[in-house]
Amino acid sequence: MEQTWRWFGPEDAITLDEIGQTGAEGIVTALHDISYGAVWTEEAIAARQALIARGPVPALRWSVVESLPVHEDIKRGAGRLDHLFGAYRTSLRNLARCGLSTVCYNFMPILDWTRTELQAPLPGGGTALRFNAHQIAAFDCFMLARPGAEAEYDPALLARARAWFDAAGEAERSTLLASIMAGLPGAYDRYDIPGLRRMLDSYAGIDHAALRGNLVRFLQEVVPAAEELGIRLCIHPDDPPRPIFGLARIVSTEADIAFILDALDRPANGLTLCTGSLGAGVGNDVAAIARRFADRIWFAHLRNVTKEPDGSFMESDHLAGDVPMLKVIRTLLGAEARRRAAGDQRWRIPMRADHGHELLGDAGRNTHPGYPLIGRLRGLAELRGAMLALTGEMAS
Repeated sequence: MEQTWRWFGPEDAITLDEIGQTGAEGIVTALHDISYGAVWTEEAIAARQALIARGPVPALRWSVVESLPVHEDIKRGAGRLDHLFGAYRTSLRNLARCGLSTVCYNFMPILDWTRTELQAPLPGGGTALRFNAHQIAAFDCFMLARPGAEAEYDPALLARARAWFDAAGEAERSTLLASIMAGLPGAYDRYDIPGLRRMLDSYAGIDHAALRGNLVRFLQEVVPAAEELGIRLCIHPDDPPRPIFGLARIVSTEADIAFILDALDRPANGLTLCTGSLGAGVGNDVAAIARRFADRIWFAHLRNVTKEPDGSFMESDHLAGDVPMLKVIRTLLGAEARRRAAGDQRWRIPMRADHGHELLGDAGRNTHPGYPLIGRLRGLAELRGAMLALTGEMAS
């Protein structure tokens, strides 16, 4: 697999020179300074490529676009959308002209990945991202005060949520809001409580079926263009894979993924396999999902989580946790071998060590939450070793 590294552009606290020392071959990035719905020009794309190419020796290259964002109006199916679909297709065309052919995107309403703690302490030192179910319930029911929210939670969890909220001061509540907003990367909007309420109101009446229909419409508008351009689109699963704050989630289960890939059964309509996102779902067998959809996986995020009975989870070491990572890697290596044997020139699957613990010198560097240098380097090294060992085993 092609070993890549998520980089947030020139403002990232981690430099290209440092990334070059990790052993990564490719860069995963996006033009975060361009607003949702605007066209990515060929000039802006080429400038980012040139910046990456001027990095360390051997030169890195921009391997995967993550993400070309989908405008909220498309997710809502709101109003006349021809200009937004047209802008997306134009951006794809400009990416293809610059030689970029793998584009990750998501269809999560409003929020990207959601956590309640950004620096949960680890037993041996360092910190990790964590999702506490009772804090999500407290935020939803008592900070957002979303109508009907309390009926959606187990009574025991709701009692814990009330106890946390009653004991929390203003600083703790503000930290929780900031943690939830931290999953929005780059220059994306952050919301205060009134702003988030307004955004949630804009999704009123959009249930699972309606959101799924809006995704199918998006696929119908953009997948044929992507196919013509030689671009492989790969949707990212929901994180966490469950409804949140009353928002529907439609890329959370094996059945969801099957529906999406069958909706337009074309190679250009593919999957980003995120083992951590899917791994946080109680009913998800990530190894089985990888096997079923292996021939439509164009990009992989490899990380691990440890789940708890109440729906909480902690981001664990990359080779530990609930996801059988070695089985997943074996499946992806097998998919690569089949593609190579079939003559596919793009047989390698780009992967990146997703998220990571803050370790050692990571503290105080002001990197994006979940994206430290040393923690991800450790994860990449572990995954690299696993890939090399399994490759040798499969070849013998």
